[in-house]
Amino acid sequence: MKHTKVFVADDVNEERLALLREAGIEVVKETKLSPEMLAERLGDADGVIVRSATEITAEIMDRARRLRVIGRAGVGVDNIDVKAATKRGIVVMNAPDGNTITTAEHTVALLVSLARNVAQAHGLLQQGIWDKKRFVGVELNGKSLGVIGLGRIGRHVAKIAKGFGMHISGYDPFVTDESAKDFGIALEPLEELLAKSDFITIHTPVTDETRGMIGAAAFSKMKDGVRIVNCARGGLVNEEALLEAIESGKVAGAALDVFESEPLDPKSPLLNHPKIVTTPHLGASTTEAQEGVALAVAEQMRDYLLFGELRNAVNAPSMAAEELERLEPHIELASSLGRFHEQVIGEAAIKEVKIEYSGQLADAECGPVTRAFVSGLLEHVSDRINIVNALHIAEERGIDIITSFTQSSKNFGHDIRTRVKASDQVHIAAGAVFADGVGRITQIEDFALEVIPGGYMLFTRNDDEPGAIGKIGTLLGDNGVNISRFYLGRSEKGGEALAVIEIDTPLEPEVLEKLRSTQSVLTAKQVKL
Repeated sequence: MKHTKVFVADDVNEERLALLREAGIEVVKETKLSPEMLAERLGDADGVIVRSATEITAEIMDRARRLRVIGRAGVGVDNIDVKAATKRGIVVMNAPDGNTITTAEHTVALLVSLARNVAQAHGLLQQGIWDKKRFVGVELNGKSLGVIGLGRIGRHVAKIAKGFGMHISGYDPFVTDESAKDFGIALEPLEELLAKSDFITIHTPVTDETRGMIGAAAFSKMKDGVRIVNCARGGLVNEEALLEAIESGKVAGAALDVFESEPLDPKSPLLNHPKIVTTPHLGASTTEAQEGVALAVAEQMRDYLLFGELRNAVNAPSMAAEELERLEPHIELASSLGRFHEQVIGEAAIKEVKIEYSGQLADAECGPVTRAFVSGLLEHVSDRINIVNALHIAEERGIDIITSFTQSSKNFGHDIRTRVKASDQVHIAAGAVFADGVGRITQIEDFALEVIPGGYMLFTRNDDEPGAIGKIGTLLGDNGVNISRFYLGRSEKGGEALAVIEIDTPLEPEVLEKLRSTQSVLTAKQVKL
């Protein structure tokens, strides 16, 4: 087995890392490294595991030439340059389920603490001051809770809050009314949610659209005396605007577990504020969660590095083992078809790719197959192209990728039919996976044939006349070239034949030139599949 190495850059549960070592993967753990030192350590690593402390930047990736996968032991990936990873063909995966219960429970803990002034009362009592009147709270029962972001955590917070007798409304542009109702949540436009909620909790990622979404404009739309909880990501709440809203009386209080800059500056006005509860990013800090995310990311990384199985990848389509096993012959076939096109087309600029799926793939999820074809097609563009960055590279080069599905009988015998437009020419190749599980090329241009792609292959078009094939075989034999397989197809239009010849060793350039100048041979090209 090829030596595989995973570097662990943050404090990840050590016991769970044993799963990687047991699989024969070398695991090296060093934490709190500078970016320079981290880049050096990653020079021979296939994978790296981080939590939230370590940033994986484009510059680090450029020096980590072997890096194939970045695993985040947690949910958020804002400390990883996902766009740069995608461009470089590096998988970014996370553990989206590991922190769900823990973060939801911490959100509710802050919700209760905020309603009943638990933290403030505890702090004062620690100083020996008994003051019941100062800390009159409010009940949660009967109050309206607005949940912004209805992912796993947001939905679980809503589930717990319903047990307190709260009325739940939610906002999430990516969730339908029907699905929200399934979770017992009334979907509302954001402005209406802000206006009606007594408590608001935020559970969205930080993006260009969500950064600072709870700011001065949002506070102006809220009811007086609203209370805010943020256990999601720093930067979602504009901290300066929050302080102003609290001082004006618009906001009765806030509970924050995350901040715009972490660790929080000891001089921050958010600290020791009588109406703000703060915790040091504890949302995922339980024994169960730490063990859970470590185990999840270790399992996912092992399965990807050793078996190619993809789960919880944020920049590539996930593939379970069963799905991968079922699609693998088609993925290999698509890759061969792509490489065939790439070598036949040569230097011509590719403008458009059309892939038509039928037969066994007519009703399948063919994203991985499409990516495999494009990866093979653009193999000459980058030595790091793969299914992660193939579509990204195609988009960068202005290549349109069009896929379609058909049950038409005219495609009988083909699972995958590809048309590549390069310059002003259109090249066609198709293939199918047969009952034996082996993929075969079943059409090249207008020639029907059955070719098992592999090794060095010679493609010749010749006049369809007696003796033409014999001349090709004789020339190869005279030059010491051994033929391992021979396939022949005849044009539907007549007059020409296509020979596909698998050879043991590549042809020398002078032999290829002799072949091209042989009478009856119209074209000859060598490819490696």
